[in-house]
Amino acid sequence: PQPEESTMLKLAVVLVLGLVCTAHAKTFGRCELARKLIELGLTSRNEVSDWVCLVEHESSYRTHVKGGPNWNGSYDWGLFQINDYYWCHVSTNAAHNDCGINCSNLLDNNIEDDARCAKIIYNRHGFNAWYGWINNCQGDTSSYISGCGL
Repeated sequence: PQPEESTMLKLAVVLVLGLVCTAHAKTFGRCELARKLIELGLTSRNEVSDWVCLVEHESSYRTHVKGGPNWNGSYDWGLFQINDYYWCHVSTNAAHNDCGINCSNLLDNNIEDDARCAKIIYNRHGFNAWYGWINNCQGDTSSYISGCGL
């Protein structure tokens, strides 16, 4: 191919890959997320505002976020920013994997496995496992579900 054709072909491949990679990601609305977390059994209506606040400050409601590296070289994955040192595994770092899940599964728009893992974390450590909650969500979080009709 001509240089322009080669460049255009490369650009097209990059664009298609970008669309494929983000097609399975989702950014939740706060009310949509609140309803989904209750539906999945992660929480009750009484605590759902804490979870919505936590998710806003951990991932901005985005399922595809990968945060880090942290001080120990670990990364945080998905909607709840679940840490790969303790809770999930990647091929290069599988210290504990207490949720029994591949970290990449936490980056898609199916949050059932994310919620299951978040519940394990919560049952062991409460909301104190998440700095997003510690730093932003202690106290009245009712505004996070205001207008949601819950």
